[in-house]
Amino acid sequence: MRRLVFMLVLLVWAVPYSLAAQNETKLLRYPNTSKSELTFSYAGNIYVVPITGGIARKLTSSAGLEYFPRFSPDGNTIAFLGEYDGNPEIYTIPSIGGMPKRLTYSMDMPDISERQGPAKIIMQWTSDGQNILYRSREESWNVLTGKLYLVPSGGGLPKDVPVARGGFASLSPDGSKMAFNRIFREYRTWKRYRGGQADDIWIYDLKTRELENITNNPAQDIIPMWTGNKIYFLSDRDKTMNLFCYDLTTKQTKKVTNFSEYDVKFPSLGKEHIAFENGGEIYTLKVENDYLQRVEVIVADDNNDFRPGFVDVRKYINNFEISPDGANALFSARGDIFVVPEKDANIRNLTNSNGSHERNPTWSPDGKWIAYISDETGENEIYLIKPDGTGKTQLTNDAKSYRWELLWSPDSKKILNSDKAMRLFYVDIDTKQTTEIFKSKSWEIRDFQWSPDSRWVAFTDNVNNQLSMVYLHSIETRKTVPITSEFFESSGAEFSADGNYLFFKSKRTFNPTIGEFEYNFVYNNLEKIYGVTLKSDLKSPLVKFEQTADSSEEPAEEPAAKKRSGGKAKDIKDAGMMIDLDGIMDRIFEFPMPAGTYWGLSATKGKLYYVRAKDATPPALYSFDFETLEEEKIGDFSNYSMSSDFKKILVRS
Repeated sequence: MRRLVFMLVLLVWAVPYSLAAQNETKLLRYPNTSKSELTFSYAGNIYVVPITGGIARKLTSSAGLEYFPRFSPDGNTIAFLGEYDGNPEIYTIPSIGGMPKRLTYSMDMPDISERQGPAKIIMQWTSDGQNILYRSREESWNVLTGKLYLVPSGGGLPKDVPVARGGFASLSPDGSKMAFNRIFREYRTWKRYRGGQADDIWIYDLKTRELENITNNPAQDIIPMWTGNKIYFLSDRDKTMNLFCYDLTTKQTKKVTNFSEYDVKFPSLGKEHIAFENGGEIYTLKVENDYLQRVEVIVADDNNDFRPGFVDVRKYINNFEISPDGANALFSARGDIFVVPEKDANIRNLTNSNGSHERNPTWSPDGKWIAYISDETGENEIYLIKPDGTGKTQLTNDAKSYRWELLWSPDSKKILNSDKAMRLFYVDIDTKQTTEIFKSKSWEIRDFQWSPDSRWVAFTDNVNNQLSMVYLHSIETRKTVPITSEFFESSGAEFSADGNYLFFKSKRTFNPTIGEFEYNFVYNNLEKIYGVTLKSDLKSPLVKFEQTADSSEEPAEEPAAKKRSGGKAKDIKDAGMMIDLDGIMDRIFEFPMPAGTYWGLSATKGKLYYVRAKDATPPALYSFDFETLEEEKIGDFSNYSMSSDFKKILVRS
């Protein structure tokens, strides 16, 4: 082994530099040019390379991100966004390297998702190099609304640009006018979007305050760049984002680039060129004659993030489950599947793959198989593997889109799955055939459950992309019917262990309060748990509570209800469930619990488990006992998994 390693080291050492130099680096972002150099962001750091290409030089190395670099007019300084002190702020650094200087000190909106884009984006330097134009959400509570500011490059307080809101912007050469977008949403990559957030290019006269729309097109027209008497911008009016140019003299617009495979992304105006991304590569366009050139860049880095090393995967657990007998836990973490014994045994990595991503593992109720999703073939397919890591089998070969979670049927013969094509379907283990149950017209189906006899499926779908409803589907008749009203949002269906009831959560509790700031009605804590009897002659399991609440009712006979709620799951599986669909919406009953936010319903023999959060109270796991009709708090847990034999619970704490 030592000789082999030594030979490999010698082999790598002997590779000629000219051969290594041919490995062009991709995924280069946010480029900008001076007269002779090009700067860009790669792997969260700022680099500089000759404008003709070559080996890039690294300027920054903090643990945070550095991006949107912009050269000063003389090319001696680069302004960029950096996270040196946590919050993304504007810094400057000499283009030859040196100590960064912080320019802004503002508080931006916290906890904004990546699809909303950075809180700040640098537009450009002013032509005299005295100020830097940027936009920020620091004065807004709306993620789509930003404002434009000028901050002195030598330090000082930012000044507002006198427009109510702004997106990408570019000042005219004399600084008297500005071309800009009014919406802040470039990271929402909606292809061929033509809705109300499709922006236009506007020219604003900073002296006369006149405003002119120069695009007035239903497509996306964004990121203006003003040079001389021309304004370049991005548009997808021909389906793919390309550069266009508006002539201020003739008022005519022409198409400049003709990319068809990848969109042109984040162009910026430099001294003599426009630099932009396309397919992970950098191109420059000379504004004098629209000459287009691809720039070959090599990042000769140590690639520390790619080196093999030990990783604590506990920090990367993305889903978990408990084995049917409660003796093992099942985890997916960092692209692998792990079986973790309860105590005193070795952890088993079932997949141990470097070239594929495995996720969403789930244990069959009979304990024989573990199903999971892998992109090993290039598509997201379902695989089976035994708990000891043997017997790996590819179950599907028909992926049409990204697959979501998996759910075994109680008889371990089928697996429910859904995808981003908005389909809900099941796969037969023996035949490997896929059968579609339902296709949504509005959104992906992520909420579904098997009945105890494996012959019915309850799932949630949105109605006209508004309120969600619970549906029942019969595997035998292939009929689908709604069981909740379209007037109340309902979801999270769970069958009782005896197959007599279906429980779900629904927003039907309207107790408004008056907001102290806007003095309008505020509706919080809308949700409660509800149930429906699946047989027309069956009474609610809460009949004792209902009698107490309304003493005018005659006492009901409890033994029949108790007998039904205590049935054995095995008997249900063998006999098959009978569901009376006629009038099922009229048989809904409400649980005696406070309104709040509920999730994670799990029914066992005689109990219902769930997680509840209310107002500022942390989420907690509770159980409701059908015998005593009382609720018990189990602990401050927000997520859990229950074993198939109902004897153990795995909780996330």
